[in-house]
Amino acid sequence: MFGMSIKEVDAFGLQQMQAGGEVVMIDVRTDVEFAQGSIQGAKHLPLHMLPLMADQLENEKPVVLICRSGARSAQACAFLAQKGFENVFNLRGGVMAWAQAGLALAAA
Repeated sequence: MFGMSIKEVDAFGLQQMQAGGEVVMIDVRTDVEFAQGSIQGAKHLPLHMLPLMADQLENEKPVVLICRSGARSAQACAFLAQKGFENVFNLRGGVMAWAQAGLALAAA
């Protein structure tokens, strides 16, 4: 895809990561999309802002990138991997898969 393998986690895997403690969730959707509902605890950082803010992200904890369907967050994973982040995961299927799994979205 991008010349490197992107680690993925599904909705229930992310739920287990949340229950296990420290995980950083970054939602790279647009402001409008984020306002329609997000995964509880996710930080909003639109994809176009990621290059400007990447240096401020924690690299010690697992980072899960989230978008609507998993495509933009896969791009974000590839970008962070190039920046030296090793513990980066893409939420497979994005917020749509999270909702389809019956998991709650938080109101903005």
